[in-house]
Amino acid sequence: MAQGRERDEGPHSAGGASLSVRWVQGFPKQNVHFVNDNTICYPCGNYVIFINIETKKKTVLQCSNGIVGVMATNIRCEVVAFSDRKLKPLIYIYSFPGLTRRTKLKGNILLDYTLLSFSYCGTYLASYSSLPEFELALWNWESSIILCRKSQPGMDVNQMSFNPMNWRQLCLSSPSTVSVWTIERSNQEHCFRARSVKLPLEDGSFFNETDVVFPQSLPKDLIYGPVLPLSSIAGLVGEEAETFRPKDDLYPLLHPTMHCWTPTSDLYIGCEEGHLLMINGNTLQVTVLNKIEEESPLEDRRNFISPVTLVYQKEGVLASGIDGFVYSFIIKDRSYMIEDFLEIERPVEHMAFSPNYTMLLIQTDKGSVYIYTFGKEPTLNKVLDACDGKFQAIDFITPGTQYFMTLTHSGEICVWWLEDCACVSKIYLNTLAMVLACCPSSLSAAVGTEDGSVYFISVYDKESPQVVHKAFLSESSVQHVVYDQQGIFLLVGTSEGKVFIINANSSSSFQIIGFTEVAKDILQISTVSLLETDIVKVMVLSSLPEAGRSRLEMFTLPTLLPQVSTTFADERGRLKDEIIHKYLYELEHALSSAVLGFQSNQIYGFCSQVPYICSYLLPEEEHTGIYILKPYKKVQSRQYGPGLLYLSSHGLWLITIAKCGILCIRDVYTLETFAWCRSHSHQGHGIQSMRISMDGQNILVNGRDDGTLVYLKWKRFGGHLASEILDYYQKLLISLSSAMDKENHYLSTTPKVSVDLGSDSEHTKQKASTDLSQDELVLTDVKKEIPWIQQKSQEAIKKEVNLFSKKRKEIKQGIKSLSKTILNMMEENDKLENIAKLDQQEFGLDLEELERLHDESQEEVAKIIKDVEMHNLAKSYLAELIKEECWNSMAVKGQALKCFHIPCVVENFPMKARTVEELKELERVLQQKKIEAECLKLRKEIVEAQSGVKLIKQRHEEDDEEEEEEDKTVKYSNLPNYLLGSLSTDFGVDTSLLSSQLELHSREEKINQIILLKDIIYKVKTVFNNEFDAAYKQKEFEIARVKERNVRIREIILDLELEEAVWQPEFEDCEKPERMLVVQDEEITAHKHIKPWHKAKELMVNHEKEHWLLIQDASTRLRALMDMMGGVLEVKKEDILRMVIPQPAFMAKPDAVWTEEERKQFKDYEKKVKELNEERDKYRKSLEAELKKLQNSIQESTQAFDEHLKRLFERRVKAEMVTNQEELKISNLAFSLLLDEELSSREKFLNNYLTRKQHEKVMDRSFKKEFSEIPGHQVDILYKLFKRRPRISKQKTHSETTSVVPFGELPGSGKLNKDAFAQLMKAMDELDNISNMPEGLDPLVWNHFCMTRRAKVENEQKVKQKAADLLEMATFLQKRVEEEEKVQQEIERVFHELILLQEEKVRFQLNLTIQILLKQGQVELENFQLVLEYSDAILINKNIIEDLNSVIRTQGQKKVASMMESKDVHKRILQIEWEHKKMEMEREDLNQKAWDIQMLFFSRDRQKYLNEPNYEALISIQIGIMEQTIAVLDKTHKKNVENCKKLLKKLGKFSNQKDIANYALSCNLREELVAVSERKDICNAMGSKLTCEKIVKERYENMMQQQKLTNISKQQAEQISILQTEVERLRMKTFPALVPM
Repeated sequence: MAQGRERDEGPHSAGGASLSVRWVQGFPKQNVHFVNDNTICYPCGNYVIFINIETKKKTVLQCSNGIVGVMATNIRCEVVAFSDRKLKPLIYIYSFPGLTRRTKLKGNILLDYTLLSFSYCGTYLASYSSLPEFELALWNWESSIILCRKSQPGMDVNQMSFNPMNWRQLCLSSPSTVSVWTIERSNQEHCFRARSVKLPLEDGSFFNETDVVFPQSLPKDLIYGPVLPLSSIAGLVGEEAETFRPKDDLYPLLHPTMHCWTPTSDLYIGCEEGHLLMINGNTLQVTVLNKIEEESPLEDRRNFISPVTLVYQKEGVLASGIDGFVYSFIIKDRSYMIEDFLEIERPVEHMAFSPNYTMLLIQTDKGSVYIYTFGKEPTLNKVLDACDGKFQAIDFITPGTQYFMTLTHSGEICVWWLEDCACVSKIYLNTLAMVLACCPSSLSAAVGTEDGSVYFISVYDKESPQVVHKAFLSESSVQHVVYDQQGIFLLVGTSEGKVFIINANSSSSFQIIGFTEVAKDILQISTVSLLETDIVKVMVLSSLPEAGRSRLEMFTLPTLLPQVSTTFADERGRLKDEIIHKYLYELEHALSSAVLGFQSNQIYGFCSQVPYICSYLLPEEEHTGIYILKPYKKVQSRQYGPGLLYLSSHGLWLITIAKCGILCIRDVYTLETFAWCRSHSHQGHGIQSMRISMDGQNILVNGRDDGTLVYLKWKRFGGHLASEILDYYQKLLISLSSAMDKENHYLSTTPKVSVDLGSDSEHTKQKASTDLSQDELVLTDVKKEIPWIQQKSQEAIKKEVNLFSKKRKEIKQGIKSLSKTILNMMEENDKLENIAKLDQQEFGLDLEELERLHDESQEEVAKIIKDVEMHNLAKSYLAELIKEECWNSMAVKGQALKCFHIPCVVENFPMKARTVEELKELERVLQQKKIEAECLKLRKEIVEAQSGVKLIKQRHEEDDEEEEEEDKTVKYSNLPNYLLGSLSTDFGVDTSLLSSQLELHSREEKINQIILLKDIIYKVKTVFNNEFDAAYKQKEFEIARVKERNVRIREIILDLELEEAVWQPEFEDCEKPERMLVVQDEEITAHKHIKPWHKAKELMVNHEKEHWLLIQDASTRLRALMDMMGGVLEVKKEDILRMVIPQPAFMAKPDAVWTEEERKQFKDYEKKVKELNEERDKYRKSLEAELKKLQNSIQESTQAFDEHLKRLFERRVKAEMVTNQEELKISNLAFSLLLDEELSSREKFLNNYLTRKQHEKVMDRSFKKEFSEIPGHQVDILYKLFKRRPRISKQKTHSETTSVVPFGELPGSGKLNKDAFAQLMKAMDELDNISNMPEGLDPLVWNHFCMTRRAKVENEQKVKQKAADLLEMATFLQKRVEEEEKVQQEIERVFHELILLQEEKVRFQLNLTIQILLKQGQVELENFQLVLEYSDAILINKNIIEDLNSVIRTQGQKKVASMMESKDVHKRILQIEWEHKKMEMEREDLNQKAWDIQMLFFSRDRQKYLNEPNYEALISIQIGIMEQTIAVLDKTHKKNVENCKKLLKKLGKFSNQKDIANYALSCNLREELVAVSERKDICNAMGSKLTCEKIVKERYENMMQQQKLTNISKQQAEQISILQTEVERLRMKTFPALVPM
């Protein structure tokens, strides 16, 4: 669609002026091809460029529909084929050198062609397209028809080539596959036959793949049924089943990179892994060629070569890798040897021989093209020297009539000759470059870089340009570099929104005048500098993407500004806005480009979102602020995409370029187009930039992404258009002539700046670096360079510091005194009470800074709170999902019960509620089972009614049958567990609806059985869960009862004042899992954040409590009651233990002074005390008895519950066993269903495969019938011709060419046959000449004879052609017959496999898997060898086995009893012997102890202790002596410490001296290390072989040492094992053994 728009909406020229393409400069991104022996071609952008190797002349062919896609050449016919890149692309075929279109091929491809290839003979062209068709097509390009096509979905191909010796063979290769396609022809019918090459593994070995369709070696499984192929297990039934491979069976294969044909129709394949393969073109047998290593390889020999491209030559191939070398592979038999053939500066991507094999074309990755000419003295010539990347910027060298300059992003600057685009010189910058501009007033240019620098380059000498100055403006990248029309100022725009004004004159050393600040996103800078004015108007366009608008900033610069720059700029270099008259304008819509008109203050803008060009009038009055501009004139541009505007040198032409690739030249007054040219296309994102010379004759257009530079010239240019611009050009040259002479003279005498740049000649000599655009610039100044804007800022700061130094000192002193005062105030504030204290922020003087910090902290807190909230939200969402899945969706929640006293835990079965679909399916199965039972009953009644017996017998039989049915029903419902296969009946589950395991044959019965088994599992779990719930309620009751009893127990313990702990059982988290979902306060470890109002509320509550306590203290009545009667009015029985009888007051007096009354009172007191004690004892005993009774009752009840829970645990184990049994039956049934599906898939696949083969056979038969009508006697026509034939002179080939060309004479084709027929007709004309007529013959007879003979000769040629066609058809027919025989054999094989599969399927359906329960000890196995084959086994009644086992068990019990008696006797004897030995050993121990006592050692210290009467005094004297000794030693130690400190000071001084000496030595050592590293590099370069031998020797020694250590470890391991055996033997020897007597 886009291409149609380009053709339909292209602007139309008004008038006679028009533009044409003079030349195109670009470098190849695809392979370069030969067109003939002396011409090469390659696609570039919209063009195909032809280069004559001898004359270097270029010819250009433009594609009318945009970018050229893929390209191919036919050398014999001298034609070029290429495709375009539009939707539904076409293939164009042009003849060379006329460049006339021969034909146009239109196929069904939707997106793009990826490969094109001509056959070496004939008129055949192969095309391949990738996504989405993946179609290979064969064309007859002369007749523009597709002969045949075939689609291979998913097959991505990167190389395609015809066999030079046989056009019927075609090779397609990709990084993973190689396939050979054979083209078969019968008369006018063509078809493809594809065969894939089986590649070796990555290590070069071959893998034997098994047949996927008919595997021969599948194992037989006797238990789980037949073993099927993996495709059947995967359920594949279509064509994908034939190629299906599981992931584990896929092994990494070799990855082909390139292929080439040989004269023997073989293929050489280069691989990424470095292997070279040879493939037989007929059998496709792969041979891995062996590499012969040289005995003494060169020092720079590359051991691993991954070929990028291959070309065939005699006795081998030429290959190239990524290392920049071309290698010669000399192949002999099945081995090859590598030799260095040629070294190139860059990695080689493509090579090709010329048609006569005298030249080798070499193409590098950068796009350079070399021609290597063979001969006695081989030469290597560079035909095309590519630049380092696409052109970033272009500009004419003043005046723009002879030279121009280009710039690449890597910093490569080239000077070109305009006439034929020949490269004059190059210069390389060691930085990334952005923009380029040439000065109108001198032969210099400015280059803006990414690091913020501007390089000024002198092109006074075009052959050796040099950098004369460098200005480091700022650290932001330079995006715009613009000179005004007179070359007075250079305007530099940076990414940070600054526009620098630089003096463009080299005589002023490119003085930086100043800068002004604009918006950051600068789109374009436009200037107007007229000859009759002394000012320069500047306009800067920037975008406002947030508002969807554009901003224009305008200011004026006087031409005398370089002389008075100090008055226009401040100390920091910023130009003053009021002096440069800076104004701001805004547009209501976005512009992509805008230029300032030369007259009437008019602006022209290109809209970025709509295809319009608008003009705006500037206001004449001065204004402040932002002025909104309205469109004055609006014209539709007919160019889509964002565009750019340029003005010619005289300002009357407005040139527009856009993303569509069209350049339009418009009149500035009417904005109408009078000339246009489509130089690029939208597929390459249009035009990036353009430049027009001062005289308007030359136009350069640079593409954005297609890498092409187009030079446009005027076809018809004259009249007022030419006169206007030429007159202005002459005036401008006259005006600039004096300045140009002055500046050029200065440039010629200016020395080169101190940077090291590589020229073209020097750069080619440096081979150390592969990247030609890097490492060429070495700055001599090691110090970090400071930008100009920072220098100006630092200078201004220094001036300000010097100017206000005294004031600064006063302010600093004031600040210091103020800070001291504040610190004193803060210290006083800390000493005050909390009420009188001020906050820390009250002492802050910078309130704005405090507020800013507070705002930042608040923002940070808000951000953290938001992050925490989002994190908590994510966690909450995840928790809700888990809770919904594992808790809320459960109809029965998972719980556990624990015993009170024993470690036993019982868990219930968590269960989800059954869905509605499951219940409906279960109801359907139950209803079906009931219907089947009723049908079976009715059938039996019908059969009985049809019998011919009497009614009485019938009644008796009916009664008997009813009884039998009841018995059968009872028996069926009460089948033994070993036949049911589970113990589900123990849980009361009805199993009467289950089918017998011996009757499950159909798929529906198995599915129904699975549904019923799932229902049984659900019921078993439900039964157990009900029992679990009852036990859970019982435990709740027990815990509640224990709590009730514990209340009384605590009271008794309190009364008895016992220190016993009360056992209180509680539910754990596993018993109440819902508690896990609730977070308790004690689980939170973080400190709780209490809000201020919560704190105030708590303080209020505490205050109320304190007030209430004060009120309570004031109650005298309550206090008296507490003091007198313990707070109660009546004494209870429980208070007896705490009751105390008060003593009489006289008991404080002595007994002698008591009176009789007092003595009686004392006796009453004693009696009361005795009675109280007796009451206490009775009550204490009753409490103890009650306590014991309560504890016993709690113990008994909890133990009873534990016993019940143990039984429930056994029930749980049994329920789980039943569940596993039922699930095992479900698994067996599911496996049988799965295997049944696999068998059905296999059967369906075989049927499909058989149908497809039969269909192919029918197609072959129908094709054979088409050729059955050919008569067999056509061959006899060959012998009924005239014997006399004209002799045709054959062209003799040169012997030299034949010896060089490896493919020799290529086979003939249809075109050659036509040429031979034309020569034959010329020879017949000579034979029909009147001079050959016999004498005396009538001319009429001679004419009739000649006509008859010519007709015969023509018929003879037709018969020859038909005979050749007949032979070809017979060959084609023979191949089809052979294929039919193969298909017939394949069909018979499929039939046989299908019959075997059906038999296996029937056998599997009858061979059922039955689950039988076996009791422990019922089956005896020898040596635990489980028998898997039960073909000879039978099922018998278990009673026979049980009776036999009972007899064996009785006899065994008798034998065990006798053995136990004898065992007890032997045991008693051994015990007596053991006791006897024990007593003897004890006697020996006692004797030994007595001897030890007698021989006990008695030291002198012990004797002194016993004999010395005052032993402690003696010890104190010794302690005093030791203290004196310690004091002396301490004094000595202090002296030693002082001496050591003095010594350390001396050593420290000595250490400093040594450090200085070491520093000097380290400096010397660094220099020595540099010298050593250089010598080491030299040594490594010279002695790599010695190093390799040394490494090999070290590895050998390491291997020998490792082997020696391994042998030692083995010997030590053997010795350790022998020692362990000996230790075990000795231990067993000392161990007491109970040997029977």
